[in-house]
Amino acid sequence: MTAAGIARLAGVGRAAVSNWRRRHADFPKPVGGTETSPAFALRDIEQWLRDQGKLAEVPLRERVWQQLVGHPAGAAGALRQAGAVLLLVRDRPAAWKQLRGASDDADLTGVLPAMLDSVLAARLGDDHPVRGLTRESLAPSAALVRATAELAALDGAAEAYAFLLGRHLDANPRQYTLTPPAPAALMAELAAQDVPLGSVLDPACGAGGLLTAAQERAAGQPDAPPLALHAQEADPDLAALTALRLALSVPGAQVRVRAADTLRADAFPELAADAVLVHPPFNERNWGHGELAYDPRWEYGFPARTESELAWVQHALARLRPGGTAVLLMPPAAASRRSGRRIRADLLRRGALRAVIALPAGAAPPNGIPLHLWVLRKPSGSAQPAPQLLVVDTAGPAAGGASGASGREKLDWAAVRATAVDAWQAFDRDGGVEELPGIRRSLAAIDLLGDDVDLAPARHLPPPAAAGGPAELARVRDRLTDTLARTTQLTPRTAPQDTAPQPGPARWPLTTVGELARSGALLLRAGGPGSALPGVPFAVLTDHDVIGALAPSGTLPEAAPSAPAEEPVLVQEGDVVVPVLGGGAIARVVDDTTAGAALGRNLTLLRPDPAALDPWFLAGFLRGTANNRQASSYASTATRLDVRRLQLPRLPLAEQRRYGKRFQDLAAFEEALRLASRLGEQLVQGLYDGFTDGSVAPD
Repeated sequence: MTAAGIARLAGVGRAAVSNWRRRHADFPKPVGGTETSPAFALRDIEQWLRDQGKLAEVPLRERVWQQLVGHPAGAAGALRQAGAVLLLVRDRPAAWKQLRGASDDADLTGVLPAMLDSVLAARLGDDHPVRGLTRESLAPSAALVRATAELAALDGAAEAYAFLLGRHLDANPRQYTLTPPAPAALMAELAAQDVPLGSVLDPACGAGGLLTAAQERAAGQPDAPPLALHAQEADPDLAALTALRLALSVPGAQVRVRAADTLRADAFPELAADAVLVHPPFNERNWGHGELAYDPRWEYGFPARTESELAWVQHALARLRPGGTAVLLMPPAAASRRSGRRIRADLLRRGALRAVIALPAGAAPPNGIPLHLWVLRKPSGSAQPAPQLLVVDTAGPAAGGASGASGREKLDWAAVRATAVDAWQAFDRDGGVEELPGIRRSLAAIDLLGDDVDLAPARHLPPPAAAGGPAELARVRDRLTDTLARTTQLTPRTAPQDTAPQPGPARWPLTTVGELARSGALLLRAGGPGSALPGVPFAVLTDHDVIGALAPSGTLPEAAPSAPAEEPVLVQEGDVVVPVLGGGAIARVVDDTTAGAALGRNLTLLRPDPAALDPWFLAGFLRGTANNRQASSYASTATRLDVRRLQLPRLPLAEQRRYGKRFQDLAAFEEALRLASRLGEQLVQGLYDGFTDGSVAPD
């Protein structure tokens, strides 16, 4: 187990584990891993924690998880075994009750494989991907089998597996691309507007998030038929884990999961599903272009080698019943690349592509780009091709209709969902929607059939009225005029020209932040890590917020289900916060509007004792250029600040306050300049937009 696992066992942060290793000579020695990430023996760690009084009993969840991590078959193989045992415990409790009485581990593992194969076949079909549960693989894991069953009795089989699978996915973030729950729920809602879902396919299922969302959506629909879930995944281990997840979380559904490359080896060639939900792999070159030229799925055209996403689109349409709906999460380039224009044109002509919905950046991985949702419907023989395409851009509503003072938008997912669902419901019902500038519009398909067949929503949506129209521009101008007058009043005084200059820099006796911390004159804390406490949301003050003088804009990650939340460092009024990476000469005094936020990464908090240090004096001297230069070092290409080396003069408190008042005045002047700059940019851009779209007359 790693230091992170030790921290979870003891209910402390990772820093505490590092301190134990340094301070206690009897702390267990590493048995593996690397110098930077050592691994320790679970048994040795448990015993040491008990001897130190830091652990009364290892939580059952942690015990099962550590057994999974140390399993000879690896965590994925052990998860298959644990999931199959959980399925047996839930579906055949009488058989398990009789089996668990076996006192000898060899007796238990001798008969268990056949029982697991039986329950898996009954639940997942004969050709299920959860295989390899032989006597040899079970023999060293009788303890895991018993502990897993005990966890099922404590938490429930589905909840126990959800915890174990979630921990595995969290521990391997680079190995898996997951669809976040909110976009998955939106995709399921878009697919299930007309009728309750009976059968759903995800041909690139990953960890099963989309099908889980479809099941939750179907569970909330009255008179829904029995649900049939079909899934395919190229990674055999992930296919097995997903099959178990679906079998355990959807007790009444038929679940069929297959492990194979969907485009090369379709496992459901005869399926006609009510809905297909897909988050396909993006930008794949080796998707089978050279092998599948004559595949009957390419009804709308043979995709180019660079258009793997359009191959997934046509696969989804081929597996729908007539009138069925497919929703795909797509990269934005798929809407405009020239190599895919002929297929896009045919999708429009035949009425298969019904909507393109742009999501805000950060909605789903890769988080740096604004992905699109494509909503498709398989044409039926009798229906006329749909003459319209719905285009929606949810970026504006996601930011509350406008970006904040900094221009940095915060994602409002409830607004994203409402914008997308309302537009699709109206369009699907009426064949068109009321146009909302910058947000939604329905277009005649024939108007899109140009040289590029560009379907990106932003290209076809008229911009919102310029900054709210002339009245709003007048208000911005008035605010700017008032702010410019205030900057004039706040402009700092300097020495008169006839005053004799100082003979040279002051020669104060100096101290350092490190010395002040050791003497108790201030408290020094580093920002992050931290995790959200259940039901207690915290805004996070990030280094970006401190550098830009913005309101806290970050959020804390949620703690793992069984792990205690790591209590964050909360800032208080009068604290001084300093960025340590690439911030330059920056220090911010926390006011009452920021107090209570959690301290983010790459920030250091200084909490001065008011009887010894004035916070504005402290922050002002920390901003000196020479001070920052002597306390900075270079880490790769970025400047890193060693806050402990920053220097302050030793001055009486009254003199500190005299300097602090001037530093506070400088901060107010700086904030007025920032506001004037933002208002000026808003007024200038608003006038450009107003003149060019005709909403503001030049006279």
